[in-house]
Amino acid sequence: MYPNLSTGAIGVKATFGEAVELAARHGFQGIDFSIEEVEKIVADKGEAHVRRLLSDAGVRLGAWGPPVNWRADAAAWQADLPLLVRRATLARELGSDRSATWIMPGDNDRDFGANYAFHLERLRPVAAGLAEAGCRLGLEWVGPKTLRDSRRYPFVHTMEGMLQLAAELGRNVGLLVDIFHLYTSHADVAAVRRLPVAKVVNVHVNDAIAGRTPDQQMDLERALPGETGVCNIGGFLQALAAIGYDGPVTVEPFSQRLREMTAEDAVRTTADSLRRAWAIAKLPFPE
Repeated sequence: MYPNLSTGAIGVKATFGEAVELAARHGFQGIDFSIEEVEKIVADKGEAHVRRLLSDAGVRLGAWGPPVNWRADAAAWQADLPLLVRRATLARELGSDRSATWIMPGDNDRDFGANYAFHLERLRPVAAGLAEAGCRLGLEWVGPKTLRDSRRYPFVHTMEGMLQLAAELGRNVGLLVDIFHLYTSHADVAAVRRLPVAKVVNVHVNDAIAGRTPDQQMDLERALPGETGVCNIGGFLQALAAIGYDGPVTVEPFSQRLREMTAEDAVRTTADSLRRAWAIAKLPFPE
């Protein structure tokens, strides 16, 4: 597994090229990216330009969101589907077969059964298109009870529930495992150790807010990994190492403190938090 930078997750606005440079300067080995943005760069400057940019920086591609607006109305969803295989193929050819999306843990209009059927309908063609291109889809369950309680009807919000949904979508569908959602859904690192590594498509790390129980945590209020010590970041990384996970590990802290920093300082602080997390886990930091 390797330290991966998502500029958007830390409130930094950056183009693809800027993100590559920031990652290289601060010791990240990969970056999350928009396949739509990369496709435009390839159309303008060629695929070799993107490969050279990554190679010169010593940076690889991490994960990307499926380029399908599956949550929108049916017309928008269907309009995106014909473009999926081409874009996913480009992402894989450039080095990343990891696509991921989050699943809201509740809905105001659809009860559980109707919402389950909605997700199967919308995501099966996405999973199939990704499979055709040789790519995978990671589904992120969202754990906080506070968010679930804000909706009329609860939905899937645990690792086990998301594994079931993934199994019904296709063999190339697994999980985006976020330590905050592991904690807020009352699971622990032992559950990660039981996962087949093939089912772990992507990983997010952060920390929960001190002084709150799991059920009191707010989805968009988190901290850097290892910052508060509420989430067991050491055990989490050890569990991933034990099952042989070799993909990106990305910080997603929703931190106002980071958002108020310059881009350079925010990326440096994020990189430092990952080094601290690896040290807590007593694992050698990838260099």
